[in-house]
Amino acid sequence: MSRPAPIDGGTVRGRSARRGPPSALPVAWIDELVDAALREDLGAASGRAFDPRGDVTTAACVPEACRARGTLLAKQAGRLAGIDVFCRVFERITPDVEIERAARDGDVLCVGQRVANVSGQAWALLAGERTALNFVQRMSGIATRAAAWVELAGGRARILDTRKTTPGLRALEKYAVRCGGAENHRFALYDEVLVKDNHVDLAGRPIGELVSQVRARVGDQMRIVCEARTEEEARAAIDGGADVVLLDNFPADRLRALVPRLSAHARARGRGVEFEASGGIDEGNLRAYAESGVERISIGALTHSAPALDLSFKLERQA
Repeated sequence: MSRPAPIDGGTVRGRSARRGPPSALPVAWIDELVDAALREDLGAASGRAFDPRGDVTTAACVPEACRARGTLLAKQAGRLAGIDVFCRVFERITPDVEIERAARDGDVLCVGQRVANVSGQAWALLAGERTALNFVQRMSGIATRAAAWVELAGGRARILDTRKTTPGLRALEKYAVRCGGAENHRFALYDEVLVKDNHVDLAGRPIGELVSQVRARVGDQMRIVCEARTEEEARAAIDGGADVVLLDNFPADRLRALVPRLSAHARARGRGVEFEASGGIDEGNLRAYAESGVERISIGALTHSAPALDLSFKLERQA
């Protein structure tokens, strides 16, 4: 896969393009990921990215001419993400499929709701069944968790993801976060600066000086986020030119007292700075962090620990 751009861009300072419903993922991205997943399940074939006839069980059990209809159903309530990826799996195996979508990414699903129908050759539906479900269940699980945590925050702070994603699937997982109503943090190491404690310690210079150096290097069109471990580091990051100060592992009650002081410090210097909380945040304390005064809360568990949403793909034989 060529180097992907952030979902909908969003590298310019202050730009809000990482929020709101995402644009459709490029088909070329989807195809590359789907082909790799199908090769993992069906093996390789000469001249093809995968072997469409690699399902030895189906080849031995199901008549070649048999046709079937599959229905994607929600067995659990949640938020849908990945329906285009689900459908694309079957289209990559064979063009001889008919697909009817009954829901769109971002839709709220009820138990028992029909999400899509896929009709075609039985061998093709069986060959793609598990791969298609793996994608849509994983992505819908992330969207469902994102939606739940956005609701918990109650509009007091924005919920953001992190780079704690499944290797190779970041574009899909960050897309799913947006389907759930949360916001994307930086997409990768190349589209936004995030000065962390290790950078500070290895650079061997004060934070304010380091952030100023970074600003001179990247210019005004790239956002700078700077992690702070103390109030003094946070003030220095503001003075150095950070756009966002990430207050890492601060208890929520301490943030309630700290954020107003830091906001006043930024205003006194004519700076528009956002404050972000991260570290040790879960369902139990999320509301307290949202009420602490920060504008942003970043949570790795949005992607690295979201359980898959329970969906089923029921097949029935057609004449």
